[in-house]
Amino acid sequence: MAEVTDELKEKVIKYLETVPHAKNRDVARALGDEKALVDKAIAALAKEDKIEYIYLGASFVKLKGKKMVD
Repeated sequence: MAEVTDELKEKVIKYLETVPHAKNRDVARALGDEKALVDKAIAALAKEDKIEYIYLGASFVKLKGKKMVD
């Protein structure tokens, strides 16, 4: 499996800027990347405190500090 790159992390951030929140698989589908790799990128971004996990009956991610609805 490929390694998480800064380019992939930036793509994740750019995508999350366009939605209030998303499931990991939706991010992967939108980016056209493997879900397992996107999962790792999302985990890395969460550790960097750039995104956060939220739980609304299921697990979602969103940009840190972004409102849930636009």
